[in-house]
Amino acid sequence: MAKKDSGILIIVDVQNDFCPGGALAVPQGDAVVPIINRLSTRFDHRVLTQDWHPAGHSSFASSHAGKAPFETADMPYGTQVLWPDHCVQGSTGAAFHPDLAVDRAELVIRKGFRPAIDSYSAFFENDRATPTGLAGYLQERGFDRVVLAGLAMDFCVAFSALDARRLGFATTVVTDACRAIDLNGSLAAAMADMTAAGVGFMTADAA
Repeated sequence: MAKKDSGILIIVDVQNDFCPGGALAVPQGDAVVPIINRLSTRFDHRVLTQDWHPAGHSSFASSHAGKAPFETADMPYGTQVLWPDHCVQGSTGAAFHPDLAVDRAELVIRKGFRPAIDSYSAFFENDRATPTGLAGYLQERGFDRVVLAGLAMDFCVAFSALDARRLGFATTVVTDACRAIDLNGSLAAAMADMTAAGVGFMTADAA
């Protein structure tokens, strides 16, 4: 039997809308599901994150007259990429991929539910200040190492990894258990940022 990992696995946004056929599909997004399911058996502790937007969320292009998806808008907290409507609360698109093994998770962190601010990171809203509560949960339970997998590598996974490092957690991203949007070079930029912050990388077989 494979040795259990002593860290906690954070599975980021493996939801229908981020998989092929979804409103904001990440290329080959569903390919991470069997990899993550195998990976999760190596961990005693797992957390899921779930994008959970109200209808008419401020990050939706449809909420901004004259704006199209993937354009940007200036928000009080900075520049925001405008997305197609996705992961609307209670919708099929917001549900976890049906093949994802969710019963093993001990906690589900919902993010992006505040109408006026988006949330990429599992730890903070996009203002970089409003916490989701995950850091306190991990610290109270005594975890000092996190391992990240999911969607999308260059947005929610990367932002989560950078915040985990900023909060002092040893942080590893499982590269083959992630897929990226790669919007205007966002993947290369995210990889460079994570590397500079001291994020580690590995494949699922090495976990």
